[in-house]
Amino acid sequence: MRPRTVKLSLLATLSFLFCGLPAFAQSSPPATTTQIAQLQSQIANAQMSADNAWMLISAALVLLMTGPGLALFYGGLVRRKNVLSIMMQSFAMMCIITVVWAFFGYSLAFSSGTPFIGGLQHAFLRGVGLQPNPSYGATIPAQSYMIYQLMFAIITPAVITGAFAERMKFHSMALFLTLWSIFVYSPLAHMVWGKGGFLSASLGGAFPCLDFAGGTVVEIASGISALVCALYLGKRIGYPKEPMTPHSLVLSFTGACLLWVGWLGFNAGSAFSAGPLATSAFVNTQFAAASAAILWAACEWIHRGKPSALGAVSGAVAGLVAITPAAGFVQPMPALLIGTVAGITCYFMVVKVKFWFGYDDSLDAFGVHGIGGTIGALLTGVFASSAINPIFKSASGATLPSGVIEGNWHQLINQFVGVAIAWGISIVGTLIILKVVDLTIGLRVTPEHEDEGLDITQHGEEGYDFAS
Repeated sequence: MRPRTVKLSLLATLSFLFCGLPAFAQSSPPATTTQIAQLQSQIANAQMSADNAWMLISAALVLLMTGPGLALFYGGLVRRKNVLSIMMQSFAMMCIITVVWAFFGYSLAFSSGTPFIGGLQHAFLRGVGLQPNPSYGATIPAQSYMIYQLMFAIITPAVITGAFAERMKFHSMALFLTLWSIFVYSPLAHMVWGKGGFLSASLGGAFPCLDFAGGTVVEIASGISALVCALYLGKRIGYPKEPMTPHSLVLSFTGACLLWVGWLGFNAGSAFSAGPLATSAFVNTQFAAASAAILWAACEWIHRGKPSALGAVSGAVAGLVAITPAAGFVQPMPALLIGTVAGITCYFMVVKVKFWFGYDDSLDAFGVHGIGGTIGALLTGVFASSAINPIFKSASGATLPSGVIEGNWHQLINQFVGVAIAWGISIVGTLIILKVVDLTIGLRVTPEHEDEGLDITQHGEEGYDFAS
């Protein structure tokens, strides 16, 4: 191409570009608006992906608490002839409660209804899809919230099995805990966490009880129900005269450590997002468990001359229980204090009070979960801080004090109301269900079966075959 032709072509191109600038400038704002909308959508999707990933991981951690965590912890504490039976009870809850939850358990707990129980709008998971339910988790799918709450519904009745270990029929256990999850757990979950629940602090409850991850719903409900079971069934044959020492502290130690790890998802996951509140709950959980373990071991050292491995891990579980309702409401130093109080008090309940009254709470579900949960629920009302979780707002949107340390003495009353309702429902509901099951199919195994062991009599197998 000749130089003159090249110059003319370049001039024509430049003229076209300059002439098109006004049109380009006029079309820029719509393009920019579109880009901003796309960017906002991408940010929202990224937040949902991050929060959802954390919630699915947390759900898996909570399931880890039941099996293998609780199964190993309880499995090591019973006698060798009952190791499979107690582990099978935890596994059975993983299966049975999942189906009950899908049919109507979730709906009773989290659909709209009365202040005391939900309805059946979400029966068979109708309307529980992959879009968020703003009432329960604005940045996660409704199914993620549902599956996370399922893991709580699984471990709660599994905790109760520690109270009647080594003496209840397997099919009776399955029926009793299925009914318990429907008539005790679901109403409590709705009252504390459901929209419009009587004790809900964030969704319009008449008595806003602060319970971040289940101090009343999980710990008090399971622990108090455990005591009722222990009293109703009576003592194991030979208790307390015959030695009934744990057959494998190695299993129990491993299970307790898995419970500790899983509890980080249990509490931090209850923030329902991967934000700063989850960090606070994570930190508080770790701190309370450590301080409770130290104090339990110290009490044991002073009282018996030696700190035991079982005592240390039992203390850690007590601290984890106590911090559960407070995890997302308190500062780290109060979390240490809550663990300290739980370690001392739960040790006293297990070592002294249980001996004084003579009840056979086989694996100390009441002394650790019932008492630890009660302590934690009440201390939440004392140490709750609006700097961590500004849950209470005025009509104008201003942050209000959360706990006693900020001047909100009324919150302690709310906590007492929540604790009293949890105790009442657990006692009455558990007693009625036990009586119904006992009258229909019976609860306790025969003395011969108890002596032989539940592994053989209920499942036809043994945990350890020393002959092979």
